[in-house]
Amino acid sequence: MSRAPGRFWSNVLAVAYKEASIIRHDRALVGTVVAQPVMMLLLFGLALSNKPANVPWAVLDRSDTALSRRLVQEIQATGYFLPPQRASGYEHGRELLRRGEAMALVVIPHDLRRQLERGQPRIQLLLDGSDPLSAARVGGYIAQVAAAVEVLPAAAAGPRAGELDLRQRFWFNPTLSDREFFLVALAGMLLTNLCLSATALGLVGERESGTYEQMLALPTTPLEIVLGKLVPFVVISYGVLLFAIAGAGLGFGLWPQGNWLTLLVVTLPFVLASLAVGVLVSTLAHTSAQAVFITVFFIMPSFVLSGTMIPYQLMPSGIRELGGLFPLRWYQIILRRIGARGAGFSEVALPVLALLILFAVLLATIRRRMKPRLS
Repeated sequence: MSRAPGRFWSNVLAVAYKEASIIRHDRALVGTVVAQPVMMLLLFGLALSNKPANVPWAVLDRSDTALSRRLVQEIQATGYFLPPQRASGYEHGRELLRRGEAMALVVIPHDLRRQLERGQPRIQLLLDGSDPLSAARVGGYIAQVAAAVEVLPAAAAGPRAGELDLRQRFWFNPTLSDREFFLVALAGMLLTNLCLSATALGLVGERESGTYEQMLALPTTPLEIVLGKLVPFVVISYGVLLFAIAGAGLGFGLWPQGNWLTLLVVTLPFVLASLAVGVLVSTLAHTSAQAVFITVFFIMPSFVLSGTMIPYQLMPSGIRELGGLFPLRWYQIILRRIGARGAGFSEVALPVLALLILFAVLLATIRRRMKPRLS
């Protein structure tokens, strides 16, 4: 027998009110929610720094000469790069950088042959500076290859005879500031820690206090109970998100380059997926100690494999794909595209879809785990 939508949401809000009342009187949790963002904002803004495969890159070859083809072959031969994408024009190459489909764009001018005759062959290298670690490393690799490519006979004249003149330009983060790299993804790390830690002990606490079976006996479905428990933390999560944005903007002058409304909308699937991971942990654990251990098991790989601290593009195959199972992987992509590159909703649609799929799978698993079982 189907339930009326009004009754469904009434039950969800009732559970949400109960959870909000408990949270309001939990001083330890409230203190942690307030203190942790301040600590991590100062840590990532002032203390941490990174001084460097599978690198995606693109080539805009307007000359189509033996020299340009040899340069591309030499770069590919280093083993650090994926096969290059061919850009049809300058705007296409810029779009590849903006969408994150390429970390570097090599632009070879149409008059390379004429420059070659004059002894001053020049090429342009555009790099995605929103990831300083990768940009510096990739730029260094390509510069070394360009310097090693012999382009003129030894008798040729000119200050750059025998060497390509590589002009590098960094986009989205021209100074390669590590502070910007960390602060753009700060909200994702804060929300991951909050969502998993806050919800992982929820059902375990009900079980240990002896109220778990009573809760299941209420005229509410497991789905209503789960959603009701998530609602208060969704509100808290948005508070943490706004703090992270305002803290980075007011404290360090780093404001999102994209649309704020888009960022707020696409944050919801990530928060729901992260909260669902915490609830799933709570259904798996039998004691609070187990819940804490399993939560740490999820949080640490999320930070390491998501790409928030180490660029996931440089991770070996297999490990890189494993990180896609964590919601933070997709959210940090969203944060970097909207926050650093000014991307719109269409450019983050794929990560949002991945988060919605993760949430649906987690919710179905939780619902199955919470079915009452009478011994």
